[in-house]
Amino acid sequence: MIDSLREAAPHDVALAAQTDPPRSAPILSNCELAQQLLDAYKAEGTQCQFRRQLPSPPEVAACLLMVRELLLPGSTGEPLPPCAVQHSALEGRIAQLRVKLTQQLYRGLMHRCQKPVPDCDECELQAVKLTGQFLNKIPQLRRSVLMDVMAAYDGDPAATGADEVVFSYPGLRAIAVYRIAHELWLLNAPMVPRMMTEQAHADTGIDIHPGARIGQALFVDHGTGVVIGETTQIGDRVRIYQGVTLGALSLPTGTARKKAQEKRHPTLEDDVIIYANATILGGDTIIGRGAIIGGNSFITESVPPGARVRKSV
Repeated sequence: MIDSLREAAPHDVALAAQTDPPRSAPILSNCELAQQLLDAYKAEGTQCQFRRQLPSPPEVAACLLMVRELLLPGSTGEPLPPCAVQHSALEGRIAQLRVKLTQQLYRGLMHRCQKPVPDCDECELQAVKLTGQFLNKIPQLRRSVLMDVMAAYDGDPAATGADEVVFSYPGLRAIAVYRIAHELWLLNAPMVPRMMTEQAHADTGIDIHPGARIGQALFVDHGTGVVIGETTQIGDRVRIYQGVTLGALSLPTGTARKKAQEKRHPTLEDDVIIYANATILGGDTIIGRGAIIGGNSFITESVPPGARVRKSV
């Protein structure tokens, strides 16, 4: 059989002989493999030393869910407490959130702490302080999110009510998560804010960096594929449709870190409308107040207030 195959397809057999993989290396034992990984962790600086743990994605997600529930009760599916115990139930939820968020912020702080110790009292005190400062912002955050809800309801004829926006609009969810994460970003909390917005990104397809500065009453309609970069500035009452990118111009290889503190993303002034799949790039690019950017536009230069852009500029 083998000989007949060789006669029928000599070139194929010759090619197979040339591409035969080399003999496999010896199978490593569990001990050997573990040692190689530990050596790599230490050499590359990715291993948490002194048993330091990174923030837990499931726990950060749980914190995010709890904050969203405080902002918009019932929106996450949590049962609402009876009226007679609302205050005590709310107090209990806040207490639970305070503990969970403090733990995750502490992990983030400790991971970047330079002290060669397994635990750091300064990081713990800082985590408690950051959590307290963030919780103080929740009433203000709720007011901002409610303005986003009404912007979506007023801007979308398909919305049958503000409750529908709260329960089903991915744009509202992504914006609410951004506003939560942004407050933590302003407090210089490491890692946790980005973890929150990346969860919203995974859930909704809307990628908003927590460092972006966004005004009141933002409406992201449909939203899939929207990208808003770190140094983007957005005014009040802005409307953005699906597929819009507010991004940075590409940088030469090896120069990105040098530009980290510079403004790299565009500015949108008040009352701007950006239609689907438009791309606006660059830190010097300003879209003036009341301008309308048509779909599929590619913008790398500033647009004056009130302008109507229907093609690339």
